[in-house]
Amino acid sequence: MFALWTWSGHTTGRAPDGDHETLPLAVPTGEHGAIEITDVDCALIDPEELLGIAIDDASPSIVAWRTALREVGDAPITARLPIAAHAVPDAVGASIVSPERVLRVLHETRSIAAELRSTLKAELRPYQARGVGWLHETVDAHGGAVLADEMGLGKTVQTIGFLLGRAAGTQLVVCPTSLVGNWAHEINRFAPGLRPVVWRGGELGTEAGTVVIAGYPTLRLHGSALNERTWATAVFDEAQALKNPRTQLAKAARALTVDARVALTGTPVENHLDELFSLLNLVAPHLFGHRTQFRRRFVRPIHEGSAAAAARLRDAIEPVVLARKKSQVAAALPAKIHSDLLCDLTVEQEKLYDQLLDQAIDDGFGHGGQRQTRVLAALTALKQVCNHPGLITGELGELAGRSGKLDLCTDILANNLETGNPTLIFTQYRRTGELLVRHLSEQFGVTAPFFHGGLNQSERAAIVSGFQTEQGPPVLVLSLRAAGTGLTLTRAADVIHFDRWWNPAVEAQASDRVHRIGQTRTVTITTLTSGTTVEEHIAGMHDRKSALSDLGDSAGIAALAKLDDDQLVEILRRKREN
Repeated sequence: MFALWTWSGHTTGRAPDGDHETLPLAVPTGEHGAIEITDVDCALIDPEELLGIAIDDASPSIVAWRTALREVGDAPITARLPIAAHAVPDAVGASIVSPERVLRVLHETRSIAAELRSTLKAELRPYQARGVGWLHETVDAHGGAVLADEMGLGKTVQTIGFLLGRAAGTQLVVCPTSLVGNWAHEINRFAPGLRPVVWRGGELGTEAGTVVIAGYPTLRLHGSALNERTWATAVFDEAQALKNPRTQLAKAARALTVDARVALTGTPVENHLDELFSLLNLVAPHLFGHRTQFRRRFVRPIHEGSAAAAARLRDAIEPVVLARKKSQVAAALPAKIHSDLLCDLTVEQEKLYDQLLDQAIDDGFGHGGQRQTRVLAALTALKQVCNHPGLITGELGELAGRSGKLDLCTDILANNLETGNPTLIFTQYRRTGELLVRHLSEQFGVTAPFFHGGLNQSERAAIVSGFQTEQGPPVLVLSLRAAGTGLTLTRAADVIHFDRWWNPAVEAQASDRVHRIGQTRTVTITTLTSGTTVEEHIAGMHDRKSALSDLGDSAGIAALAKLDDDQLVEILRRKREN
């Protein structure tokens, strides 16, 4: 991204129109040529915009950058940059980035983007191409990296682009169990040249291009088997799972023999500094090898309010941590980011899903009006198993660890709570909403209101007005039907669809509760889909834009009921081969 700012000859002025961000820059003070670090109002634009935008009396720095952007080919860029064109200071304000450095970054980012066009089936935004280049650069220099971009900026696709560049060796991705299937799906989708293999124990493939995907419990239980070889790369997704270095899991991660370690997390690096040290020690132990020294230099003085120590920490981690926020790359983002995540079922969910479907098949689906009723009952039961098995069995004493979808939702909410991003969660089912409210209370101590059809008008209005206030609750659970239209909830810019509805327009209407006039941020819409189940079939129908009409309508139910038993069971049965 490029930051445009104005200079009157003796002071900075208002930035041009665009997505504004206040950035610290090194600017003249006007006294004897002195330079100081000042917060400057900037307009953020991407490279194509800088080339195309009309600017009266363009400054020498803008002219130089346009020259650099127009230079093409494999040779390094030769443009000469004035100081104002690279006036980005380091964290402690002791120096600014060199012109050679920024021009090299531009050249390498372009080279990476061009190289990936033939192997990565995704159109990378400029900041994502930079992320791939940064991973290669940082791993080459330090042996590891922490990619800590805010949720929604595409850490997964950036990492897959990085894995493509190291495909000569066998690579490993370790992630929460609920995300194992999603990683396999995304690698197949974006990088057909790689071969994802879901591993839960047993033999390990050795072919070049293989990416072994394992859940964190598998690493904990089978770490010795994984450590029998040297991995070209090990990626740790949702790496906050390794925040306690004394756990068996964290020890197993550190014990792996790996040429390059990459940790992915959306949790801000300024918080929980002991946990941050664990990640830094995992990816770059030669730089961050002494916890006691880290605590003495950073943790204690920062807890005591030392701004200088906080600046020193940012400077110390800058070589191995990249943490970008949506506001910093807003000009490169669409108004809405859609993130569709496949969640793996737990063993309990798999068994219950299969049992319920077998029972429905044994009972038969009947004929006529009875058939519609039985089809809808079977569909509803299977979808509730995807949400949480306790909704069917009635065993709701312990909620965590039994639903891949709930566990993944919990991880997302943990990030959003840490970053202070209010979140809406939509569900079709009243009991699921009540379960989510209880889980939020038990897991995070958060009291989340539940907006549903059983409330009267005044109760609904109170929830909406309360949520929209600055001190409103951090999470709001909503019924998809009751809250699908008419509400304005622009305090949130993050939406989670906990379960799938046949008609994509219904989900879109719900998401538009936050994407309305008054919303100033990019909206992130995350849809959770239980892999191998009927929900994956629904997601496929959405992708083909041929979804059935709303199942609340008799026509939608009838469309399913008209299928013969074999066709119907094919839609409902788990696709184990996935």
